[in-house]
Amino acid sequence: MKRYKRSFASDNNSIVHPRVMEVLQKVNHTHELSYGEDAYTQSARKKFKEVFGRESEVFFVFNGTGANVTGLAAMTQPHQAVVCTETAHINVDECGAVERFAGCRLLPLQTSDGKLRPEQIQPLLHVLGVQHHSQPKVVSITQSTELGTVYSLEEVKRLAAYAHSKGMLVHMDGARICNAAASLGISLKAATADTGIDVLSFGGTKNGLMFGEAVVFFNRQLADSYQYIRKQGTQLASKMRYIAVQFETLLSDQLWLENAQKANAMAAMLAEEAERIPGVRITQPVQANGVFVSMPKAAAERLMQEYFFYPWNEEQEEYRWMTSFDTEEQDVLEFAAAVREAMR
Repeated sequence: MKRYKRSFASDNNSIVHPRVMEVLQKVNHTHELSYGEDAYTQSARKKFKEVFGRESEVFFVFNGTGANVTGLAAMTQPHQAVVCTETAHINVDECGAVERFAGCRLLPLQTSDGKLRPEQIQPLLHVLGVQHHSQPKVVSITQSTELGTVYSLEEVKRLAAYAHSKGMLVHMDGARICNAAASLGISLKAATADTGIDVLSFGGTKNGLMFGEAVVFFNRQLADSYQYIRKQGTQLASKMRYIAVQFETLLSDQLWLENAQKANAMAAMLAEEAERIPGVRITQPVQANGVFVSMPKAAAERLMQEYFFYPWNEEQEEYRWMTSFDTEEQDVLEFAAAVREAMR
């Protein structure tokens, strides 16, 4: 098996944070009630209310696709549609899971920076009330986006207000919401509940957890039937405490922020190093923990012999480099040196 150096492919490739690993060991010593009836899960739910607001409701699931799909299923009926960007994870990387499980249609829109704007959505709404067409019901945004950019608070609030004025709902894919909140310098509540969104897929795996994501409802009515949707969607964990304690640890003592700030800082450092290398061009603003670059394919292939990362747009010779909470300055410097060598 080929061994690569510290990966810049994805924050999914990072280790489990030591504090998370430690708490998993602590709860692994006795029998507990299953399916979320245990004291650890109840404690984690209280922590979510502390962080996201008393009116929020949280449900734990296994993974990000499960969070997105079941969350959207709670927001839609099969004759309805979800508006998203063409680069959205639900559109590109979930193998049609939303369409298969929720039964609704995706309406992807082209963007240059991964961010939706109300004026893009308006033309899709002319079909409202027309029985021949899928009815747009949800606007789904990703924060931070798949292109590493971050919506400002005003951008999210404007989208939410617009969607609600049209009788629509707003879903946020928050696989990297911690990185976005850290970038904006705001709390998780300010980045989510206070913006007017209805449902959040809250990511933990990319920010130090071993496994597990959460679906957080700010629109309480949508949560009424979610427990059944989660069960049908094969996302109900019997030993739920192992997901719950990870999230409580992440949300305690600002660990989520510490991890996200570290990842973001390493991305900024990597971008600064890359800008000094002739022939390498940064293609998107570096606002969270992703760095998108354009470089010759031959050089990228040489670099991939030593470091693994993903092509983003092979036709345009664009590549994605991701940093994690466990990325160190020395990792960045060694990678940048390897880029320089590959570009010679």
